[in-house]
Amino acid sequence: MSEGIPCLWMRGGTSKGAYFLASDLPDDVAERDALLLRIMGSPDPRQIDGIGGADPLTSKVAVLSPSTWPDADVDYLFLQVFPDQALVSDKQNCGNILAGVGPAAIERGMIAATGDETPVRIHMVNTGEVAVARVATPGGTVTYKGDASIAGVPGHHAAVPLMFQNIAGSMCGALLPTGNEVDVIDGVDATLIDNGMPCVILRAADFGLSGTETREELEGNAELKARIEAIRLKAGPLMNLGDVAEASVPKMTLVSAPTAGGAISTRSFIPKRVHASVGVLAAVTVATAARLSSGPAADVAAHPENGRYRVEHPTGDMEVLLDLGPDGTVAGAGTIRTARKLFDGEVFPAP
Repeated sequence: MSEGIPCLWMRGGTSKGAYFLASDLPDDVAERDALLLRIMGSPDPRQIDGIGGADPLTSKVAVLSPSTWPDADVDYLFLQVFPDQALVSDKQNCGNILAGVGPAAIERGMIAATGDETPVRIHMVNTGEVAVARVATPGGTVTYKGDASIAGVPGHHAAVPLMFQNIAGSMCGALLPTGNEVDVIDGVDATLIDNGMPCVILRAADFGLSGTETREELEGNAELKARIEAIRLKAGPLMNLGDVAEASVPKMTLVSAPTAGGAISTRSFIPKRVHASVGVLAAVTVATAARLSSGPAADVAAHPENGRYRVEHPTGDMEVLLDLGPDGTVAGAGTIRTARKLFDGEVFPAP
């Protein structure tokens, strides 16, 4: 395909990605994925011949289509394009790129603005759940200007509140796929949990870490990364995810006591690179793990009385609102993200 393809390039939360209409991409999955690799410039660590940003956080794709779900406005398929591998994965959601789906759907005329704020019900195709995004649309037009700020993104922008329900077991079939709050893998305590994102929660201290290490320090620790990857490969089958050697889940999260007034501190591997912050649904899952009666997260967390869990990460923190039922269980979760349109036009894939 040599002609340009309509593409909306957006920042969603702390990620960046290309937003496409499904009708502008090949129907055949193999053809679609090959095209996206050429668009992003993969496989190449620099992605020099494409629009990818040489990092998993900036090599993402959202595919939008009219909803096939009875109570949703738009279908959203998330695809992770690996920078240094010829691999496109649909094995997870992305809550950051999700923040741009509502604005993109309105920008593309898929949904009409309904006032100064437009609720958009988004069917997350990867896992089947529905999220509700509230998009600022004063005068019937999407605006990205506002007073909200999120860690990891400079400046202030329009808030995009996101609310999730029924996300427990999104990919693993159950919140705790093994039925245990703690499993031991390679001699290390681990909570295998999925409340919107399959995660393996581990104590930073069990790896001789304080939990305050920088992204660069962790990236440079080859022995640590090898140990964590070995645990991930064993956790995959236990979480009903099968062989995860080529998969982008589960995410591996090291937790420690908060140091900046939050509820818990995290360092996330996604799964082989260290996240500059933390994924939205991973933060929800970590906060949920903190509510358990035992486990690495429960052991180190400080519990807020209002259900607002500030999940600390290398560049700040993310606030997660847990909707707690009468028995203290998590009935729903939400967070506030921001998004911004960066360019709208055509992208030309490599031949």
